Amino acid sequence: MKSKKLGKRYKDGEIIIKQGESGNSLYVIQEGMVDVIHETEEGDIKLAELGASDFFGEMGLFEEDVRSCTVRAAGDVTILTIDKRNFFKSIRRDPSLAYRLLEKMSNRLREANEMIQTS
Repeated sequence: MKSKKLGKRYKDGEIIIKQGESGNSLYVIQEGMVDVIHETEEGDIKLAELGASDFFGEMGLFEEDVRSCTVRAAGDVTILTIDKRNFFKSIRRDPSLAYRLLEKMSNRLREANEMIQTS
């Protein structure tokens, strides 16, 4: 028997978040894959592929700003959306979530710095 997922289903190629739009939620991939894309005048640049248990959109939890990238389904994908209020509730229940989020954000910043230095 298949377990029911709480997240929303997206079809291949469907945009989950759009660069330039505002957002205040974190997204967790329950199953499937997504492409993280930076849109430029010269064309789209694929920055990353993310899969099950990866997350994106975390900056929206901390900043009232626009999305820095577009995230698009790469095949069928199920995504759980967590708003700021529920995120902070979860951290109160399990403080290690905050550490894991900061660790991932730190890794992404390091990767971005390396990309900048090599380009």
